[in-house]
Amino acid sequence: MEATVSRMRLLLVEDDPKISRFLTKGLREENHIVDLVEDGVTAEEQALAEQYDAILLDILLPNLDGFAVCRRVREAGVDTPILMLTARDAVGDRVHGLDEGADDYLTKPFAFDELLARLRALTRRGRTRHLSAILRYGPITIDQEEHRVTLHDSTVDLSATEYRLLEYLVRRAESIVSRDQLAEHVWGEEYHGQSNVADVYISYLRKKVDTDQGRRLIHTIRGLGYMLKDGAARTADE
Repeated sequence: MEATVSRMRLLLVEDDPKISRFLTKGLREENHIVDLVEDGVTAEEQALAEQYDAILLDILLPNLDGFAVCRRVREAGVDTPILMLTARDAVGDRVHGLDEGADDYLTKPFAFDELLARLRALTRRGRTRHLSAILRYGPITIDQEEHRVTLHDSTVDLSATEYRLLEYLVRRAESIVSRDQLAEHVWGEEYHGQSNVADVYISYLRKKVDTDQGRRLIHTIRGLGYMLKDGAARTADE
């Protein structure tokens, strides 16, 4: 039986349009969520601002090369697994990339199946490199290794989609999250622009986490989206 990789959110950093299209299409067909950026400066910004399961990082990039991106995100405390993708196959380059903090190194051209195998290997190593596998906000605790959610220390039974939705809201707590952001990070390619599925699942989730004596955690921000905010008062829009 062929090994599989659970759905991951990936940052792909690649400035060659042909390669980026090929990888984005293939990874999304494997049910992964892929954010694509094409230069080193934007890659660093994304890696610092968002949470990813793995980063696929080219070395030869505009503005800031992959070695510098890797070093700078590690210095900033980002512990996301990094797989370097590059045409530079000299031993010195591979050693340099690993010394800067990369977890693995794949030389172009490569077979797509080999890329998936490398991702499986990173997955098997677990998230022990990450700063924490536990997310907390207010009364909510999420164990990312066990995919378990508790509210005031009581387990909350969530579907896979509800779990991804709550995890994203907790990561962006006290920030407005638009429906488009939810579409990209929770449903990925499965989302259709005119669908109200985000609103439906927000409603499902509210029934499971907004249970503390009328206290609302998930707030509607009219015309903009939603916000996870701990507090007894509801917004004027609700």
